[in-house]
Amino acid sequence: MSARRTAVTLAAVGALVASCSSPEPAPPQWGPELAGKVTVDAVYGHLEKLQQIADANDGNRADGSPGFQASVDYVAGLLRDKGFDVQTPEFERLSGSRGGKPALTVAGRTFRVEQASLMITTPPGGLKAITLRPRKPAGCAAADYGDVDVDDAIAVVDDNGCSIVQKQRVAVDRGAVGVLVVSQATPARPVGAPPTLFTAGYYNDLKVPVGVIDPSADAALRRTEAPVTLVLDNKPVMSTSRNVIAQTATGDTGNVVVVGAHLDSVQSGPGINDNGSGVAAVLETALQLGAQPQTTTNAVRFAFWGAEEIAMDGSTKYLRSLSPDQLDDIALYLNFDMLGSPNAGYFTDDGDQSAQAEPNVRAVPEGSAGIERTLAGILNLAGVRPADIPLARTTDYAPFLAAGIPVGGLTSGSSQRKTEVQARLWGGKAGAPFDPNYHTRLDNIDNVDRDALGIMASAAAYAVGTYAQSIDGVNGVPARDQRDRRTP
Repeated sequence: MSARRTAVTLAAVGALVASCSSPEPAPPQWGPELAGKVTVDAVYGHLEKLQQIADANDGNRADGSPGFQASVDYVAGLLRDKGFDVQTPEFERLSGSRGGKPALTVAGRTFRVEQASLMITTPPGGLKAITLRPRKPAGCAAADYGDVDVDDAIAVVDDNGCSIVQKQRVAVDRGAVGVLVVSQATPARPVGAPPTLFTAGYYNDLKVPVGVIDPSADAALRRTEAPVTLVLDNKPVMSTSRNVIAQTATGDTGNVVVVGAHLDSVQSGPGINDNGSGVAAVLETALQLGAQPQTTTNAVRFAFWGAEEIAMDGSTKYLRSLSPDQLDDIALYLNFDMLGSPNAGYFTDDGDQSAQAEPNVRAVPEGSAGIERTLAGILNLAGVRPADIPLARTTDYAPFLAAGIPVGGLTSGSSQRKTEVQARLWGGKAGAPFDPNYHTRLDNIDNVDRDALGIMASAAAYAVGTYAQSIDGVNGVPARDQRDRRTP
């Protein structure tokens, strides 16, 4: 189905529903109305502008680069021209660490150690302490330690079972002054590590020195009961970035619908599908909704995040800047990332956790399943059969999940490979990635499937309009007085 026909179909279905529901003149149905207004030509036009920005700035729009700043200016300028009060709040992010010589000294012999606690260093001269181990090597729960007292010791754990943050948290609760994780993988080279070990931005949540050692250093530790010396002396290097935030001037500010897409690319390419496509869809939706829609019920806040490709720092820092009341004011979060993949799939984020036998995210906020149903229904209206994609901890909805905010979103897929069943369902090439140019210099304007982009952008607009009008019903989210959010 063509993108233009999709928009017309979505608008027509919405109008039919409205006309049959009441003999009185019905108010505008913002879902189908926005779906009809957000055209693929307009969305594609934003992608062309982002490509021009990348071309003029060393081929990328990476966070901290001139290309990213130009992308911020482009998005903020269009929103201001449309009458939005646009904020571009700055935040600091970790851009690296340097200057030291991390090492672990055991019985006079020095071993290599990777500094995982990028924001935390050891005292001058290093941390001197004995090393002790939990009864169960993972160290993911207090029960793993049994009767082992690690007070004032360095806890040594393996890399299985949970994140490095959880291992450190449990060890510190048991009195440990540092942690060593035995692994062949490192934060800089996580290949081979359990997928839950190095979560995005994990270093922000470490409170004591944490290092990663290999099995040879671990073997040396097992041969001694004497104190060792741990030196983690790389100093953090901080950079400044920006988000772009714009909210409608009308609508209930106690039920804010937040809609987001990350604005930065990777350094290796212009990032037109990842995530210019999401940015373009959200931007055009904002422009078509307008700064002061008169018949919507809820305020809508549009967010364009910085530093997602680094560690989701933009969305995380933003949520951490809000008070508990401001977090409770957020009704839900919609995330749009990669909407025009050339070997496209049509995925909704898995709010009901049905897509996996062992969920990556165990505590999914109430209302997320309803958002998934809404998005799946919209894609069905557009003539494509949706599938759900497992929730992860590596994109901008993750801090919203951690805050207890219902989430949902759309994606057309990244480096995952399309199955035979998916190819029969959606067309395209089985066995090939949804986006074969993911995170490369070839993620340019020619890397976007216009039909997929049109369907997904129109569906995104339909969802925004739907929730701008109502958060109630079977596919709604908890009311304001039922929320108890937390800082992520």
